[in-house]
Amino acid sequence: MRSWTVNRRIALPVTVAGAVVLGLGGLYGTALAVGGDIDQGTRVLGVDLGGMSRAEARRTLTRELGPAAAAPITVKIGDRVEKADPAALGLSLDTEATVDRAVRAGSNPVAVVGSLFASGNHEVAPVIAMNEQTARAAVDRLGRTTEQRVRDGVIAFEHGTAKSVAPLPGVSLVEDQAIGTLRDAYLSPDKGPVVLPVARTEPRVGAEETGRAMRQFAEPAMSAPVTLTVAGERMSITPAVLGEHLKMRADGQGRLVPDLDSKGLLADPAVEPTIDAVTHPPRNAAPGLAADGRVVIADQGRAGRQVTQEALGRAVLPLLTRSGAARSGEVATVAVQPDLTADEARRLGIKEKVSSFTVEFPAAPYRTTNIGRAVQLINGSVVMPGQEWSFNRTVGERTPENGFVDGIMINDGQYVKSPGGGVSAVATTMYNAAFFAGVKPVEHGAHSFYIERYPEGREATVAWGTLDLRWLNDSGHPLYIQATSTDTSLTISFLGTKKYDEIRATKGPRTDITPPGKRTGSGETCEVQTPLEGFDVTVGRTFVQGGKEVEHEDFKTHYTPRDEVTCTPEGAPEGAQEASPGATPGATPQAPQPSQTPSTAAADGVRTAAQRHAD
Repeated sequence: MRSWTVNRRIALPVTVAGAVVLGLGGLYGTALAVGGDIDQGTRVLGVDLGGMSRAEARRTLTRELGPAAAAPITVKIGDRVEKADPAALGLSLDTEATVDRAVRAGSNPVAVVGSLFASGNHEVAPVIAMNEQTARAAVDRLGRTTEQRVRDGVIAFEHGTAKSVAPLPGVSLVEDQAIGTLRDAYLSPDKGPVVLPVARTEPRVGAEETGRAMRQFAEPAMSAPVTLTVAGERMSITPAVLGEHLKMRADGQGRLVPDLDSKGLLADPAVEPTIDAVTHPPRNAAPGLAADGRVVIADQGRAGRQVTQEALGRAVLPLLTRSGAARSGEVATVAVQPDLTADEARRLGIKEKVSSFTVEFPAAPYRTTNIGRAVQLINGSVVMPGQEWSFNRTVGERTPENGFVDGIMINDGQYVKSPGGGVSAVATTMYNAAFFAGVKPVEHGAHSFYIERYPEGREATVAWGTLDLRWLNDSGHPLYIQATSTDTSLTISFLGTKKYDEIRATKGPRTDITPPGKRTGSGETCEVQTPLEGFDVTVGRTFVQGGKEVEHEDFKTHYTPRDEVTCTPEGAPEGAQEASPGATPGATPQAPQPSQTPSTAAADGVRTAAQRHAD
């Protein structure tokens, strides 16, 4: 009995289960019989596909969702709102895959049977296709066009008024995350802009600090003039002038601090005349020759009195945040000693004139200016024993800022206009003064073709950056350089102590003579040029001590022909026919050691570079 009972209890559920399965099977068959490929109540984004075949579902999705799938997507990147074409973003609705998903969703028997009794809808998510390469390229373009660079708060001064520029945070699109966000938001029922992920960089100087700096410094600084007293002289500086030389900068701690360009303010036309009227530069002591030939201190020199840019800044800055009478202050002056005092000049032990040389030249306004400026910079140079003197270091680059004007120089074997033309006359004079002083040459270059007013083989030119004139003071005593000029001549003398009793110069004959050619030029830079043959020449320097020759050295110079140049009437500048053939020339470098003679190829190679730049 126990065994039978157990079997009966087991058999009963099996029978019931079989009946249930048979019942569900019947219902499943019924559901399939009454439906199409897609389960009843199946929707995609609200579009009902229930009971449709695959083809009908595809057509329905294309018709109902196609416009939405092609509509521009509104995206928000930081504070900017942009519209983007889905196709350009690589996004599209995959209707075939969406229909497959809808069919699969209804293929579950439970779901199929449930559809006979359920009255609700079954929502299926659409399948979104994304071309990742297209998407990345589009997002990269969006990132570039919408990027906002971080901007600190700024305060500027314009025409005597303080103006602020508001800070801005930096905003840049996080491109990797943006691609996923766009895919997830595509065809989303949410109608708002798609907010794309961004990285933000906060400005170092924010709005609060910008406002503080305006209130506490910038606006008070421009509220009224300041009044300064310099050595008893008063002057008023307007806000407009102050603002030209004032700015505010970030101090690294997120604060804006004032920054006054004291050097610029000191040179401002509204300030400089008053300063100049009550100050003066120092003047060096200057040795000179007495009537009997003795060296005396011809000028004792004097100390100067100046206003430094530091002193001006210390006086002005505290006044800028004050008001009324408190915007007045005094600027201190300081004494400035000369580089060479009378006592220092005496201690140099300068006893006599060691050498002197004079060069004469045709008068021309540019020569007067350029030669005079070079002489001003050279005069008073003191060269100690063992020290090297350099023309380019002493005179500097021949630019308008350094006091030089356009003159005539040689470029590729032809006269042209260029800044600093004429200073080679100074180089030639210096070279000869050094030649007869017996000092050691270090670097020297002759003109590319011969200029008649200079001694053959004993002249020099210079070119900034390519050719210098340098010599070494190996006399064992200090040398003081005197340089003077007029409109038609200049003289350079060395004062010191002679190392040799006499320096003699010799010159050999011209050799390897080459005839000149003919050329025609045009344009405003064309200069008439008379012809002259090219040749080689050797110059000797003999050192005499106690009536005997103790040393001798030779210098060989190669001159190229000076071609005849005529200018076409339409290209010749006014007065070109009067241009002197001896105008300031270009350069052919020679070897620094007088005992060496460079090969023709090597000399020509250096000459080409020097000719382009020679003064």
